Amino acid sequence: MTGALTGTIEFQMSLLLFVALAGYLVASRINQSAVIGEILVGIVVGPSVLGLITYTDFVQSLAQLGAIFLLFTIGFEFCLRDLTDLRYFAIASFGVVVPWVGGYLVTALLGYSSASALFVATALTATSIAITANVLKELGRLETPVAKAIIGAAVIDDVLSLLVLGLTKDAIQGSFSVPSLATSLVSAVLFIGLGLVVGVKLVSPLLGRLDCTPLARQYPEFVFIAALAIAFAYAMVAEAIGLSAIVGAFIAGVSCREVVLCHSRDPREGAEYLQIIFAAIFFVSLGIIVDLRVLTPAVAVLVGAITVVAILTKLVGCGLPARLFGFSAREAAVIGFGMAPRGEVAMIVALIGLNAGVIGQEIFVAILLMSLVTTVVTPVVFQNWLLLGDPPEMAETVPEPR
Repeated sequence: MTGALTGTIEFQMSLLLFVALAGYLVASRINQSAVIGEILVGIVVGPSVLGLITYTDFVQSLAQLGAIFLLFTIGFEFCLRDLTDLRYFAIASFGVVVPWVGGYLVTALLGYSSASALFVATALTATSIAITANVLKELGRLETPVAKAIIGAAVIDDVLSLLVLGLTKDAIQGSFSVPSLATSLVSAVLFIGLGLVVGVKLVSPLLGRLDCTPLARQYPEFVFIAALAIAFAYAMVAEAIGLSAIVGAFIAGVSCREVVLCHSRDPREGAEYLQIIFAAIFFVSLGIIVDLRVLTPAVAVLVGAITVVAILTKLVGCGLPARLFGFSAREAAVIGFGMAPRGEVAMIVALIGLNAGVIGQEIFVAILLMSLVTTVVTPVVFQNWLLLGDPPEMAETVPEPR
């Protein structure tokens, strides 16, 4: 009877939301971002300590929904111009190359195989856009040029990381080909470019016209449901071509930004409520997926080494180009640390390597723990150092390229 009760969706949802509430309590006690509290509590209730929750398919699905809703709402804060700045491409490019080189060298120097070093290097190229975006949103700085640079570069970073992952798998399996690489690149660029143009020029006006129909006047939620359907369609297409689904959701949010409604419920407001619920579960899940019981001295050394490299290479690889493009030293540091979280993106890379038999449990666990540490470090650094006492209007004017 008890087992049947605990296995129900209702019980699991209730438990996950109570865990998220506990995360808020912990965060308030230690005066940190809610993200930190939710991840820490996720570790405690997960396999690492209490073992109350495991990373089941159900938890994974809810976490995926959370990431999609989060990036959909974040997209409303950005316009098309914010994502077409060539400076963001430069920041993202260096932010992929430098961590890749650093990750490969440090793993190889510790005596691991070339295949393992390649997968660690690939994991270090990633950036988890959801983590930094949520923290900047909490701190009221999502509309600053620094935040726009981080988000814009992170979207490009996702495309470049996809290409690096494809290259790595092909190189290890001995099936590398220029046509497959070119196909992946063209598909990603076309999706982002066409997705933004179609969204801004067609989707947004379409939602506006739907708002004027008798149906929308009778059912004010009609346009909101249509907007969510579009967001999930974008996410589905993004995942189908190998990009992260959250990139598609973000582009859908950008597309819906300019819609003007008179009779319908605001999609932004509705998505905010869904995001509050499911994003909390997403951050809890990042703690649940990590199992600290497998941490051995050898793995601890590897974790420490690649974590330091992960942070420093993003700080240098993204911060230095940002400095050269006119951002102040402090703003460049914010951009560097903002690109540091690897989060679920690196975890997915690790899972691909493990399932393919290319890496073992040591490398898998090391990448997971590195992802967790880099995810936790950014909110702490932002709230307690780089953005401490700084007004939300920081860097209101976008620096001109030098």
